Amino acid sequence: MDQRGVGGHLRTYKVKHSTLYEYESPVLHAHHLAHLRPRSHTNQEVHLSELEIRPTARSQSRHKDYFGNECDMIEVLASHDCLEIVAQTMVTVRTSPALQLDPASSAPFEEVVALVRAKPELLAEYEYCFDSPLVRVHSVLQDYAATVFTKKRPIVEALLDLNRRIFTDFKYDASATDVSTPLGQVMRERRGVCQDFAHVAIGVLRCVGLPARYVSGYLETSPPPGQTRLVGADASHAWAASFVPGFGWFDFDPTNNVVPSERHITVAWGRDFSDVSPLKGVVLGGGRHTLSVGVDVEPR
Repeated sequence: MDQRGVGGHLRTYKVKHSTLYEYESPVLHAHHLAHLRPRSHTNQEVHLSELEIRPTARSQSRHKDYFGNECDMIEVLASHDCLEIVAQTMVTVRTSPALQLDPASSAPFEEVVALVRAKPELLAEYEYCFDSPLVRVHSVLQDYAATVFTKKRPIVEALLDLNRRIFTDFKYDASATDVSTPLGQVMRERRGVCQDFAHVAIGVLRCVGLPARYVSGYLETSPPPGQTRLVGADASHAWAASFVPGFGWFDFDPTNNVVPSERHITVAWGRDFSDVSPLKGVVLGGGRHTLSVGVDVEPR
């Protein structure tokens, strides 16, 4: 469904995210933490969210994590050689007001750096200025930042330039990296996937003292007629965001050089991927395993 609403277009989607683990030997006991339910926020409303777990979980509890994301704690006690979790969601996304911002009239980035350090009410934003498990300040990130964040440059203008530069300078290559690839290697080889590009953007922003967070989500699988299919559809996607005074968190997608709007569905946000991994946990037994993931985002 694509309709005009207050503040722009509304698009409603049915999202199906399927995860299948297949183990070489039986798993006797498993605990998993899932970030598979999209969160509601100013431009997004979740109408329905369900998880199907096979084999049936012995216990399952739903709560919000430190960052306010929806998550599930799952315990499977039955012996199993495969685990399947299917998340289904109905969600409506509104056109982002970020598209209406005038980049040149936004505050100089130095003022934003000073503001988040000085204002107690911005403590939550300030927490995103520091190193995190997968994103640490590095000399190559500092060098890259220097080409974007020039003296007194407006913050939104700089963010859009950073978005464009990463899109231009880096090659999307699903075979080049995995979740353990160091950020320094990504910077040297200039290739990777959406997770890597989001981490690069976050690292650059933190190098100059700006708050930066990692956003996980989905993209519309089949674009409307006349619109380009975005890279990262049919899988979980990721982008970055930074704080803009007078507006809030400004999202940008360096994989596609766009500002996320009604074709981006937000699942969770945190300091980096480690905070919002779709599924992680501890198992007893199992040995080696294979992982299959499928995502379908269907407009309604």
